[in-house]
Amino acid sequence: MTPVHHDAEGPRAPAGRDLLTELGVRRVVNAAGYYTYVGGAVMAPEVVDAWAQGAAAVVRVEELFDAVGRRIAALLGCEAALVTGSAAAALTVGTAACITGTDPDRILRIPDTTGMRNEVIVQRNHRFSYDHAVRACGIRLIEVDTAAELEAAVGDRTAMLLFLNLAEARGRIGSAEFTALGRKHGIPTLIDCAADVPPLKTLTDALAVGFDLVAVSGGKAIGGPQNVGLLLGRPDLVAAARLNAAPNSDVIGRAMKGSKENALAMLVALERYLARDHEADWREWEGRVDVIVAAVNAIPGVTAEPFVPAINSHGPHVCIRWDEQRIKLTLAEAAALLREGEPSIETFPVDIPPESRWAAIGWRDGLNLGVWALQRGEAEIVAARLAEILAAAATR
Repeated sequence: MTPVHHDAEGPRAPAGRDLLTELGVRRVVNAAGYYTYVGGAVMAPEVVDAWAQGAAAVVRVEELFDAVGRRIAALLGCEAALVTGSAAAALTVGTAACITGTDPDRILRIPDTTGMRNEVIVQRNHRFSYDHAVRACGIRLIEVDTAAELEAAVGDRTAMLLFLNLAEARGRIGSAEFTALGRKHGIPTLIDCAADVPPLKTLTDALAVGFDLVAVSGGKAIGGPQNVGLLLGRPDLVAAARLNAAPNSDVIGRAMKGSKENALAMLVALERYLARDHEADWREWEGRVDVIVAAVNAIPGVTAEPFVPAINSHGPHVCIRWDEQRIKLTLAEAAALLREGEPSIETFPVDIPPESRWAAIGWRDGLNLGVWALQRGEAEIVAARLAEILAAAATR
């Protein structure tokens, strides 16, 4: 069978070699979502074309980054924007900007922050696995629970206040109060909104409420390259982040290198995302959910229900549960059968306990499927394979 590439509008024939087949790497039906472990988004043809245009061009990279940043800032209605090498890279260079400003000596020395502001205050319930990207700058995270504790922790070593958007409901300091405290003490605030688009309103609300810097992934729902993020916000801090990033050489962000290809592709992906009919997209996703729910709910002992995570990965999903006395199959076994079958189907990981942070944002205790990263026709494939696996387990 001749392999094809897919985009949101349907299949597109490949050109040249089939490298994945040569390498023995299986293509996957993505019923998980826009996650790094499944490569993020599939780029649309016009985004790929923009990437290729960058690949074929010789430019002064700083000139291109400035021009793309201005265009993206205009599109999003913010003061300044920087294309980074991922949302995590945006956290790193954004934090570095708050430590070093534009001081060349400080930029050269970090993560050695001796004599600099090198403390970042964060709510205890806002700690997350990606805050390593902040700690990489040589800072110490100071954990607090209340506004009074935050104010008591502020001192002459405080460089930044860090906020995790998906943890808003878990913390005792809301975003408006958090940014007000930052302004009161003259300390910049950074919010991580990495996987919180859609809706795009997440970003504009974060800027409107007063965050100085906003970090977001470009390679998820927006549809840019996987290794791209955006840092949005205050022009002086975005400019300082630029100095802490490539193409500058002896800087902490050098290894998180942006490229001319990614900058152009990110711009076109954002333009395309802004022009989409988001209500139609949502209806399409709900239709995919309906296909899966109908197929598996027909099996006695199985229950499938739609759900929408509250913030992170905010879109229609399906949670499938079954009575293991009637369906002799564990969650891990079901996920393995989907992964090992043909085609290979990837779901949201089943080894994350329901009491974890994911449960707090809407993930359920069951087999969770994200439908928005599926290509057209794949919901039917997922539904049929799930029904086959569950029905077989019921008759053993």
